[in-house]
Amino acid sequence: MAATAMILEATWEHIVLVYTTLLISILIALPLVFASLYNQRLASVVMNFANLVQAVPSFAVIAIVVPFLGIGFVPALIAIMLRALLPIIKNTYIGLTSVDPALIDYANGIGLSEWQIQRYIRLPNAYPAMFAGIKFAAILANSIAVLTAFIGSGGLGEIIFQGLIGYNTGKLLSGAIPAIVLALLIDYSFTRLEKKLTPQYTKS
Repeated sequence: MAATAMILEATWEHIVLVYTTLLISILIALPLVFASLYNQRLASVVMNFANLVQAVPSFAVIAIVVPFLGIGFVPALIAIMLRALLPIIKNTYIGLTSVDPALIDYANGIGLSEWQIQRYIRLPNAYPAMFAGIKFAAILANSIAVLTAFIGSGGLGEIIFQGLIGYNTGKLLSGAIPAIVLALLIDYSFTRLEKKLTPQYTKS
């Protein structure tokens, strides 16, 4: 029972870390992308920064965060967020800027405001790309959350590393299997959510 309780607690810690990071990443990425649509310089800065961080190995990002923020949940969250931002930013930007210009011209022609164009034209047509980016970011966050156990984030990574250090296959698997199951659930749930929210007229 004690072992089961430990796994459940670690799984919950892992879920909280992953989904908190994902939510914050979305709340940061989407406003930046929408602002970038109207400012090419900002778009260049945002995309270059995101690409730069993405080029740095995940463990290096975690190591860089520690001297500045220490260890624990918040430093782990920031380290994961830095890696999760790029797929959300990149895919959302591509989705929003790849809308057929004829649709935008038509929307302007019938008198839609800029807000209405974004809400009813650009955003629905960008949903497939956006959800692909968010889903990849979630899967990436789930993976990196295992590594952040090194800096005291807790979760399933702590159990996995305890199993590795002690050559304990049972403990290793008790941490790894839930992490794999969570990755599969993330993929499935976001795929279902995308199908539910994406308007039929945007599907080929």
